[in-house]
Amino acid sequence: MKALVWILLLGNMIFFAALQWGGLLADEPAALVHPPLHEAKINLLSTPPSKSTALAASAPESTPAPGNTPVLPATDASCMEWGEFSGTDLTRATAALSALQLGDKLSQRQVEYAIGYWVYIPPQKDKAAVNQKVAQLKARGIDEYFVVPDAGPWLNAISLGVFRTQEAAQHFLDELRQTKGVRSAQVGERASKLKTTVFVLNGLDARAAAGIAEIQKDFAGSELKDVTCANP
Repeated sequence: MKALVWILLLGNMIFFAALQWGGLLADEPAALVHPPLHEAKINLLSTPPSKSTALAASAPESTPAPGNTPVLPATDASCMEWGEFSGTDLTRATAALSALQLGDKLSQRQVEYAIGYWVYIPPQKDKAAVNQKVAQLKARGIDEYFVVPDAGPWLNAISLGVFRTQEAAQHFLDELRQTKGVRSAQVGERASKLKTTVFVLNGLDARAAAGIAEIQKDFAGSELKDVTCANP
């Protein structure tokens, strides 16, 4: 009896094993079947751009802000003072500046000193001697002079020019001797109020400033200096 039971049990086991094995064989071809590929419809996807590349591509081209445009600074105008002048040098300097046609860019101021220097011909003995000396000066082309009329030690002296410094007076005397042949003139200290003129040059362009620097060379002893420009 026990042998029969074991035979039936073994038979069932073989039967179920056969069923499971058959099912596996039947499903395998379906699992291996793939649909055909259509090569004409295949599109290769390009590599997506990185985040940084995408941002760079989408960012608009930068342009400089209007306020950041570099601007070259305008060249400032020059302001100068040229002096000090009196007598014939004042006349000559005035004429030289007039030729530059500076208009309202040219003005002048007065400077007064208690003591100065003058180039003069010593007092003559009388009026006739004064007239004779004046005639000699005019013959040499000297028209700027002044005859001292005041009573005292300088009566009938002939002034040819007054100067702030002894150096300037001596230079003028040297010119008179070399170019005009004046021999009797000399330099002395003048203990009286002396007024001189300083030219004020405001807002000059480069060309005008160069022109003034050039004519200044003809006035030894004069000083041409840069100053702070006056407020408009």
